[in-house]
Amino acid sequence: RFASAGDDGIIFLWNAQTGEKLHELHGHTHKITAIAPFSSSDVAEEKTNLIITASADRTVIIWDCTSGSQVQKVSCFQSTVKCLTVLQRLNVWLSGGSDLCVWNQKLDLLCKTSHLTDAGISALVELPKNCVAAAVGKELIIFRLSASNNGYEGWNILEVKRLVDHQDNISSLVSVNDLTFVTGSHIGELIVWDSLDWTKQASECNFWDSSVHPDVQPEIKLSQSPHETSVQHLTSDEECVFAAVGKGIYVYNLQMKRVIACQRTAHDSSVLHIEKLPNRQLISCSEDGSVRIWELREKQQLPAEPVPTGFFNMWGFGRTNKQANQAAKKMQENTPVYFLELVGDLIGHSSAVQMFLYFGELGLATCSADHLIILWKDGERESSLRSLTLFKKLAQNGDLQLKL
Repeated sequence: RFASAGDDGIIFLWNAQTGEKLHELHGHTHKITAIAPFSSSDVAEEKTNLIITASADRTVIIWDCTSGSQVQKVSCFQSTVKCLTVLQRLNVWLSGGSDLCVWNQKLDLLCKTSHLTDAGISALVELPKNCVAAAVGKELIIFRLSASNNGYEGWNILEVKRLVDHQDNISSLVSVNDLTFVTGSHIGELIVWDSLDWTKQASECNFWDSSVHPDVQPEIKLSQSPHETSVQHLTSDEECVFAAVGKGIYVYNLQMKRVIACQRTAHDSSVLHIEKLPNRQLISCSEDGSVRIWELREKQQLPAEPVPTGFFNMWGFGRTNKQANQAAKKMQENTPVYFLELVGDLIGHSSAVQMFLYFGELGLATCSADHLIILWKDGERESSLRSLTLFKKLAQNGDLQLKL
C-alpha cells in the first residue's frame, strides 16, 4: 500500500499492486506538508500500521491505515510542520517547524526545543547515538535525545553542535549509513559529513563546471541561475551519492571523493526526485513531466597515447613530450570512468512529476501536478504473468471437462 497527499488536504490510501483506492482521509483544511509511516510497537496491543500527516493548517493527525480512521489530532503548533521523522528504535517521532518536537505514538508531547527560526526546519535525518541532524536555513543543527531519570515518559532534547559550512540554504539531506550523511544546498554545494563526530569529510561544488568534467560538452552560458545549480534531491547506496542538481544527475563516489559520472541535461527542467534501484539503474522525475530510467555503465577507456612534437614544440612554444604525456595521463585519471545511459522513458504526465515510489516487482507509482497518480508496470513481466494465469485457467477447465 501507499499514501498520496495533495494541496487539497486530502490523503488517499492505495493498493500498489492493483491501483485500487482503499481509503479517503479527510481531516486537514490546507495542503499537506509532510507524511510519514509509523508502525505501533505496543506489546499490549496488536501491531497497527499508522501514518502521520502534517498540514499548513498547523495540525498533525495520526491515521489508522487498516480502517482509514483518524486516531488522534493535535493543533498546538505555532507554525507549519514541514518535516516528520520516525525514530522506530526509540518508538518516538519528531516534527520539525519553527521548533523541534518529540512525540510518542499517542501524540503526547515528550519534549521540544525553544523557538529556532521563523523559516523553520526544512529537513531532518536520524544519526547514531540518539542524535538527529536538522536543516535550518544555512545551518545544520545536531540534537541529541535522552530519556530523563524521572520516569519512562520523560525525555530531553539537547542542542549539541551547529555546522555552518554551507553558503546557502540546505535543500536536501540524506543518510548514507551509520558513519556518513550528506547535505546539499541551493547553490549546488554537496558536503559529506561524519555521522559520529559531525566533521566535514569532503565536498563538491563544481557540478556544472565543464573543466572538472572534461568528457562533457560545455554549455555556453554567461551565468547560472539558482534553480540550475540547486541540489533538489539526494539518494545514496553504500558506494555513491546520487544528486539531482538543476536539470542534471550526478554520481559522486564516496571513496574517490569525486564525481564519477554525470548527465548534465537529464531532463528539460529541474530534476525533483531520484531513486537508486537495487541493480545499477536510477529513476528520475522532473518539472517537465517526464520520468526516466538510467543505467550506470562503465566506460571503456583508451590508453593515453604519446603526443608528437609539432610545429609549436619545434619553436619552443609547447611543452616537452614527457610533460605532454604526464598531462594526458592526468586528464585520463580525472575523467569519470562511468556514464549514465538513458534506458527508459515513461510518458504519461502533462505537468511536473513531484516524486515517485518504487515497489520492485509490483511496479512504480508517480504523482504529478496534473492531478494524476500513475501506476507503472514491467510490461514483459505482466504479460508473462497474464499468460501464466490464462494457462492455469485453461488447465483447470480442461481437468473439469475431463471429469465431466
